[in-house]
Amino acid sequence: MNVNKSKKVLPWEAKDFGRTIRWFALHTLLLIIGLGVILLANANFDFSIAWEFIQTQSKLGNFVYLVIALCLVSTAIYLYFYNENRDFILKTKNINLVFIVLEVSIFAMYLIGKYNVYARPFALCSLLILLLVDKRTAVFMTAISSFLMFMIDAFLSVGMTHSHMLYSALIIGFTTSVLAIYLVDGISSRLRVFIMGFVIAVPIIICNICLEFATFLKAPLLLIIGGFTSGMASVVLMSATLPVFEKLFNVVTDYRLSEITDHKSKLISKLIKDANGTFNHSLIVSTLAESCATAIGENPLLARACAYYHDIGKLKQPEFFTENQKGGYNPHNELTPELSTDIIRSHAKDGYDLILKYRLPQEIADVAREHHGTLPIRYFYVKASKFTEQNLSLDNFSYQGPKPQSKIAAIIMIADGCEAKVRTLPDRAHSKVDNAVREIIEERMDFDQFSECELTMKDIDIIRRTITESLADVYHDRVEYPKLKVGMGKYNKENDNK
Repeated sequence: MNVNKSKKVLPWEAKDFGRTIRWFALHTLLLIIGLGVILLANANFDFSIAWEFIQTQSKLGNFVYLVIALCLVSTAIYLYFYNENRDFILKTKNINLVFIVLEVSIFAMYLIGKYNVYARPFALCSLLILLLVDKRTAVFMTAISSFLMFMIDAFLSVGMTHSHMLYSALIIGFTTSVLAIYLVDGISSRLRVFIMGFVIAVPIIICNICLEFATFLKAPLLLIIGGFTSGMASVVLMSATLPVFEKLFNVVTDYRLSEITDHKSKLISKLIKDANGTFNHSLIVSTLAESCATAIGENPLLARACAYYHDIGKLKQPEFFTENQKGGYNPHNELTPELSTDIIRSHAKDGYDLILKYRLPQEIADVAREHHGTLPIRYFYVKASKFTEQNLSLDNFSYQGPKPQSKIAAIIMIADGCEAKVRTLPDRAHSKVDNAVREIIEERMDFDQFSECELTMKDIDIIRRTITESLADVYHDRVEYPKLKVGMGKYNKENDNK
C-alpha cells in the first residue's frame, strides 16, 4: 500500500506556517499577560506600588529575561510538533488545546502553590496532555510546564521561604509528573484514574521527604499531607476539566469513546429503536474491528466506536436496507435501479452529517463517509444492465468516496463486507468463511480501495486471519436439540429404573 511521506522542508516553508506562527505568538502573548497579572497580584493590585515594583532594576531585568524565555519555550514547542507530529499543528484547535492546557495547569499550580508549594497539582498538565494528545507529547509538555513553573518561582519567590524549595519543586514536579504518565497510561475508567490519585501521591511524598530531610528541615506530617493533596488535586482537576476540553475541542479520548458507545447514548438508542437490524450488524462489525485493531496496533476503542456508527446514516431511511426489512416487502422493487443506488449510497454522507450534527468526534464521522470508499453497488448495476443494451458507467452505480484514509477506516470497510457476506452463506464451515473473507479483501484491493491509507500487506493478512477466526466463532454450527414433551423426562427415568 502507498505510504505518504512528508516532504523534508524547512520550518518556515511548511504548510500554513504563517497562520501557525500567529497562533503561537498569540499564546506566547497570553502567557506574558498572565505573568503580568501574577506580578500585579503580588503588588496587591496597588498600581503605584506595582509600577514601582516593575521599575526595580533587578525585577525589570528578570521580567525581560522571562519574556525572552517564554518566546524560546514557544519556539521549542513549535519545533517539537514540527518534527514529531507536523499534521497535529496544522489544525488551529490543536494549537489552542496544547497552550490552554499549559496555561490552565500553570495557573492552578501558582494558585495552590501560594499556600503550600508541595501541594501543587504537579501532574495536571501531564495527565491532560496524555489523555488529550499522546504519551510522548505529555512527557515533553511536562518538561515545559516544570521549567515554566521554576522560572515563575525564581522570579516571584512564591511561597519559597528557603531557596532549596525552588529546586525541590522543580525536581518533584518533573519526576512525579512523568511517573504519573506511565501509571495512568492505558486506564480507560474515570474511577480508576481517580483512585490513581493516591498512587501518584506516593512518589510525591517520597520526593518531599527525601529532599526536605537532606536539608534538615523535618516536618513529615505536613509533607505527607502536601503529597496527598497534590496527587488528589491533580486527578480531581483533571477529571473536572477533561470533559470540558473533550467537548470544546471535540477530542477523542478513551473515556469519551466508552461513553459514546453506551447503548443509552442518543444516536445508538435511536438506532436500536428505528433500525434494529443495522444495530445488530454493527455490533458484530464492532467485535471484528476491535479484534483487528488490537492485532495490528491501532486503537481498539476507536475502532469499536467507528463500527457502532459506520452505518448510522441508515437512520434516515432504514426501511430501504435489507437488514431492517420485515414481512418480505422490499421498497426497491418499486424504484428504478438509479434511484435505489442514490438511496443506498447516500447513507455514507448522511452518516457523516449526522455524526457531526451530534458533535461526535471527526474521526468517527470520517470513517462513516469512507467505509464504502468508491466501491460499486453491484446489485443495482446488474439490475440496470438488464433494462438496456447500452454500456452503463460503473461510476454512476458506485459510492462517491473518499477511499479509506486511515487503517481503522480500512478495517471497518473489510469487516463490514465480510460480516454481510458470511451471514448469507448456507454453509459456514471454517474453509467457507475463509474463502468469503478472502473474496471480500481481494475485491477491495482490485478496486484500489487501500491506496490512500497506510495499510500494509502484513496488516491485511493479519486482518484476514483475525476476521476469519472471529466470524467462524460467531457463526459456528450448533447442536440440533431433540424435542422434549412435558412428562417425557419422568417417563424415561422410570423406564431406566426398571
